[in-house]
Amino acid sequence: MFVRRFYDDRLAQASYMIACQRTGDAIVIDPARDITPYLETARQEHFRITQVTETHIHADFMSGTRELAAATGALPLLSGEGGPDWQYGYAAADGARLLHDNDVIAVGRVRLAVMHTPGHTPEHLAFVLVDAALSDEPVALISGDFVFVGDVGRPDLLETAAGIANSKEAGARDLYRSLQRLASLPDFVQVWPGHGAGSACGKALGALASSTLGYERRTNWAFQVPDESGFVAAVLEGQPSPPTYFARMKRVNRDGPPVLGARAAVPALAADAFGAASRDGVVLDVRPRRVYAEGHVAGTLNIPLIKAFTTWAGWLVPHDRPIYLIAADANAAADARHALASIGLDNVAGVFAADVVSDAAQAGTARRSPRASIADAPRLQREGVVVIDLREADEWRAGHVPGAEHHPLGHLAAEVAGVPRTTRLAVHCGGGTRSAIGASVLEQLGFDDVTDLSDGWSAWENMSADAKAT
Repeated sequence: MFVRRFYDDRLAQASYMIACQRTGDAIVIDPARDITPYLETARQEHFRITQVTETHIHADFMSGTRELAAATGALPLLSGEGGPDWQYGYAAADGARLLHDNDVIAVGRVRLAVMHTPGHTPEHLAFVLVDAALSDEPVALISGDFVFVGDVGRPDLLETAAGIANSKEAGARDLYRSLQRLASLPDFVQVWPGHGAGSACGKALGALASSTLGYERRTNWAFQVPDESGFVAAVLEGQPSPPTYFARMKRVNRDGPPVLGARAAVPALAADAFGAASRDGVVLDVRPRRVYAEGHVAGTLNIPLIKAFTTWAGWLVPHDRPIYLIAADANAAADARHALASIGLDNVAGVFAADVVSDAAQAGTARRSPRASIADAPRLQREGVVVIDLREADEWRAGHVPGAEHHPLGHLAAEVAGVPRTTRLAVHCGGGTRSAIGASVLEQLGFDDVTDLSDGWSAWENMSADAKAT
């Protein structure tokens, strides 16, 4: 048996290729939209990708199941569980095999036993892996968003992200019952989850790539709660806000992601095209935040190419308008386009080189982002500046600057919609990343006096009481 894990750091998302080395047959589970790594691995190892499947209808990334099936002729295997509202809309047209509880997938002499594990989503499946060439004992549980290292999948997304009213408690109860089914599996079974630390599909995911059921039974909080009611309360408490793009991604993955195939190159645009681009779509500057702060074109949105780039793009970049990039070089532009496509933001219409900022500076239309220390917050408030905390609700509850307003970055644009554009604002987050993005969001909305308190809450916590009162 051959196993390889693939991991997207920006999405904290894992996919798996499992193959029978005797027959050369391979299956890919939960593929990302960029199928190049799977094709290259199959070529290098002399495998045929004959089947492709996924644990559930994903909300956080665009599934690569259709893409991989189209490229290889692999048979799609899709959940047939979950009831009529959670059936794959493209299954019949694509000739997919529908999977149900206790079905078995054969990959040469490797077997995957299908386990219906609702809770995170109604149709969710997990796969119990057996290498029948060696033993009939299970090797691993490919758990998707059911069990993570240190956590379990959140059951509230259908309600909080997709708008399915009154579904989160029912999902939590389903998740509790799904966990009870694992009692039949031995402690030595490995757990290969669909996400790692940083994913919004849980609230306390561990950083380890894998675990064992025995270890999770001893250390994962979800296995320590003795009754269903206690579990429901615990699993629903403190879940982070889901990115707004989750609802759209859920619909697209259910109804059928478009197959990209070979993509044409994105045109490089001259500076004189900038005006039309900014009127037509959104201009996304992906340069580092400090570089952006030193000089940028007015009205652009800055999301640097950091680990959280994809998540914040999902929150803040509209999916129904052309996207134009400003990037330091061609590699950065290609990286940004790849990351945007992973969440279905396919309409990148052109790329501007960083020279467009120099041209704006020469024309006197470039802008700088004022930056200050969070130690200046009390003084700025006395001068009439509104201080905005961009952190999440749990961070705010743990402590915040007195007199500050709380507007999490993902909801910032909507929550300040009625604020006069002449209002003087200062923004902060935990350490400077979200505040830099937030300052660009506010500038894009028409606020022309925005200061980034770039050292953030971490610096405030280290200040003395006297300094905080200054």
